[in-house]
Amino acid sequence: MTRIALIHALTHSIAPINEALSNEWPDATRMNLMDDSLSADLAAGGGLDAAMHLRFERLAQYAVDCGSDAILFTCSAFGPCIERAAQLHAPLPVLKPNEAMVADAAAMGVRVGLLATFAPTLHSMPAEFPAGVQLECKLADGALAALNAGDAVAHDTLIAQAAVELKQRGCGVIALAQFSMARARSEVAARTGLPVLTTVDSAVAELRRRLKDRLSCRT
Repeated sequence: MTRIALIHALTHSIAPINEALSNEWPDATRMNLMDDSLSADLAAGGGLDAAMHLRFERLAQYAVDCGSDAILFTCSAFGPCIERAAQLHAPLPVLKPNEAMVADAAAMGVRVGLLATFAPTLHSMPAEFPAGVQLECKLADGALAALNAGDAVAHDTLIAQAAVELKQRGCGVIALAQFSMARARSEVAARTGLPVLTTVDSAVAELRRRLKDRLSCRT
């Protein structure tokens, strides 16, 4: 039985990825690890320092010790920390939440509208896109606060409004940068008429591909 470790820094990321895995990969065993102090400390200005890197290394090691076949981190603001954990545990698949979506968006060959609700994501994630990709970034201000307050409708509406602005800037695809934003996909597509990529869907497809390739190499 394949075991996937899901490591979360935002509580709102848990449901979208578990729902996607339940629908797309129901025979995979899921292991959820949650540390919401990661995002709180980063938002407070802690930065991706040595102490933060060590925390990610320990989380990844715990997942490995529990017999995980792959690790997916679900918060998009910690790219360098996840990359280091991936290096330490290679060839075990260790994925950043956004890397599969970044590849999918870059392959489309159009201006990409990168939309986030957590400001630090827009500081770290643009550098992960290949050189030459035209990128427009936008924070859906107030959307995460609305979700935290239990107002999912306002959350989705604010994201869709921000996506319309990205379309007006000439974007040909909207990339929703956080797992917690996946719930707004339908409304964004309806309001913009553009293709909409989510980290959730891209990550699940990439995990399956990598584990299939790894199994093929063993046989």
